[in-house]
Amino acid sequence: MVKGYKGFDKDLKCRGFQYEVGKTYKEDKAKMCDCGFHFCENPFDVFSYYNPADSRYGTVSTKSEVLGCSNDSKKCSKSIKIEAEIGLSGIINAGVKFILDKVNWKDDKATNTGYQSVATNTGNCSASTNTGYQSVATNTGNCSASTNTGYQSASTNTGNCSASTNTGNYSASTNTGYQSASTNTGNCSASTNTGDYSASTNTGNQSVATNTGDYSASTNTGYQSVATNTGNCSASTNTGYYSASTNTGYQSVATNTGYYSASTVEDKESIAISLGIEGKAKANIGSWIVLSEWKEIDNEWHRVDVKSFLVNGKKIKADTFYTLKNGEVIEWVDEDE
Repeated sequence: MVKGYKGFDKDLKCRGFQYEVGKTYKEDKAKMCDCGFHFCENPFDVFSYYNPADSRYGTVSTKSEVLGCSNDSKKCSKSIKIEAEIGLSGIINAGVKFILDKVNWKDDKATNTGYQSVATNTGNCSASTNTGYQSVATNTGNCSASTNTGYQSASTNTGNCSASTNTGNYSASTNTGYQSASTNTGNCSASTNTGDYSASTNTGNQSVATNTGDYSASTNTGYQSVATNTGNCSASTNTGYYSASTNTGYQSVATNTGYYSASTVEDKESIAISLGIEGKAKANIGSWIVLSEWKEIDNEWHRVDVKSFLVNGKKIKADTFYTLKNGEVIEWVDEDE
């Protein structure tokens, strides 16, 4: 049995085919990018086909013969079973585990530049660095740093006042320490941070930046990307195209300036700001949405209006996306539906 990960649209469809969790599907033929059922063995490769902004993710399995792809871990088979839906956080955690499982943990050095290698450090005021392919850098010490620039790699740090950085493609950077930072600039990558007074940043294409700490910030400027933040008094920002910025913290702000992007907040007295072309925003009762309108003039886009609205449940309803058109706030309609 071969297991993997698959992306779907918001209706749990892939290329128009409707799936259901727990069911098995079969076809007579399988050909890469033509027919059969497709999935990825590397969870982060799924972001290349279904961006995190508006997709759903699940675990799958097959007992059929599997065809491979030369570009990444994409696979194709005549049958597939949708095991479970795991969501965005699930695909991130699975991606980190996928990378860690490939590491040769016998080489335990503070610095490592080898292929499929590891660098670990547990001392205070210390550093762990790794530049190898399919590698890992880990650090659990206070006032410490963990860095990784390798392809398909991971950098993790659980120490207070610490930092975890990763610039490799298909990579992950995680940090759970207080007053800490997690940064990632790789394509199809993820940056996560759960510490208080912390920051998580990600500038990679089709990437994710998440932060659940209080008084924290999550930023993402990547194409087809997501920035999420659930901490109180926090901020989530995203400037990438076809992207999303969400925030569920109290008295918090979510901003998004990307083309065809969305900004959402889910707590009271918060602000959802969408300043990009054809942008949209939604919030709960008692919060505000800020919208921007653009028009194309002489083959150039110009911002012509910016307005704010209180979500009072009457003119502006809760949990409903709005956009600005001709100076008026209107409910956003998905033209593909």
